[in-house]
Amino acid sequence: MTHVATRPRSRMVTAVGSTAAAKVVVMGISGLLGIVTSRIIIENFGVAAYAQYGLLTALPALLPFADLGMGAVLINAVAASDDPRRDETLRRTIATTIRILTVSGLVVVAVSILISVLGLWPTLLGAGLLPGGGSVAALVCGVIFGVALPLAIGPRLLIGLGRNALQVATQAVVAPIILVLVGGSALLALPAESAIAVYSFIASAACSILCLVLASRALRPQLGRALTEALHPKRYPGVRTRSIAWPMLVQMIALPIAMQTDRLLLSHLTHGDELAQYNLASQLFNILLATIAASGIALWPIFARARADRTVTSPLRPTLWFTVLGLAAALLLAVVSPLLVSFVSGGRITLDAWLIGGYVVFITLQAAKYPIGMYMTDARGLAFQVWPILISVPLNLGLSWWLVGILGAGGPVVGTAVAVLLCQVIPNFWWVRRDLARRAAASPRPEVGDPAGLPGE
Repeated sequence: MTHVATRPRSRMVTAVGSTAAAKVVVMGISGLLGIVTSRIIIENFGVAAYAQYGLLTALPALLPFADLGMGAVLINAVAASDDPRRDETLRRTIATTIRILTVSGLVVVAVSILISVLGLWPTLLGAGLLPGGGSVAALVCGVIFGVALPLAIGPRLLIGLGRNALQVATQAVVAPIILVLVGGSALLALPAESAIAVYSFIASAACSILCLVLASRALRPQLGRALTEALHPKRYPGVRTRSIAWPMLVQMIALPIAMQTDRLLLSHLTHGDELAQYNLASQLFNILLATIAASGIALWPIFARARADRTVTSPLRPTLWFTVLGLAAALLLAVVSPLLVSFVSGGRITLDAWLIGGYVVFITLQAAKYPIGMYMTDARGLAFQVWPILISVPLNLGLSWWLVGILGAGGPVVGTAVAVLLCQVIPNFWWVRRDLARRAAASPRPEVGDPAGLPGE
């Protein structure tokens, strides 16, 4: 029997509100420290070094598929568990995830070494890579990323446990670590033009370790037992993950190609400071994007738990509020961005209206996408998203390639915004409305409970 959730508002408001508050605090601190770090890089190592820093630190965004969709499997398994500390299925899922991520991480390390041996880093990353040490820096970044990949289960476990605010709070360690390492290099006058990107990967690995420690305490003794089982696959076989993992994996391969290749396009297609302009705009507006993403992900375990309880919880009103607040925040940042840009770059970099306006639209659409996207994290919802996202790849790349020559640094942002609207926001909204109607019809009561005020309250 499917039950109707008529008053889950408090859980959702608490989860989103606490996560958003934590993210605002963390991003406020990180944003300020990041601005100082960027200024140190530009003044001490140059605009070219800053451009490479942005290029290399964006590599993880191009490789989210390295987790092979296991993050989604793990979050759903934790959120749906009635007793996470003793659930055998959850323990087997964690062990399976550790095995898969370890193999995936080793593949990333091997591929990074192969690219270096063949001398292909400049070909892949373009003119934004500094000659000489840039290739070595790219290799080190790839190796650290691969080795740290299994540690990524820590943040996923905290999200599934409904402790996303805690997971967000751990990210406060990243910016200070980067600032200390970059500032120390500048203070000691070290020739660290190429090495500064490596500092970001070190800081991210430290954050993952912290999350893993916190998750281990929350799930004790599950994580230790799961690690033991992961080392003995014949004695402890894994669980089936295909129904969730495969559509998530396809999305995680396609989305970075569609949405995270802007720096590569600018590195290959431009010869001025467009890449540095994009890096700076991205740094500023990513503060909002990260806050929206963290707040949206807080909804994932709520919808997963609702599915496990066979209740109907609508994401439509949260979608409206996310969209309105996302637009307001983006417009506010657009107004103050000239002052921030002038301070960070010391007047060496300026952002035009197309770049800033493109980010305002993009952020608004991303905000609209998150609540409905978190609702669509079951096998049916994830599978539906595959084809629209695959279509977005050629659409986004084609538009971005064409618009770079017309709009400069703002071209890829505008192209990405159009692709998100046509291939994610519109089709996902259509699917959610149909799914809510289907599930409400299967319920003994006709109304659909909405945590934020839709009919059914």
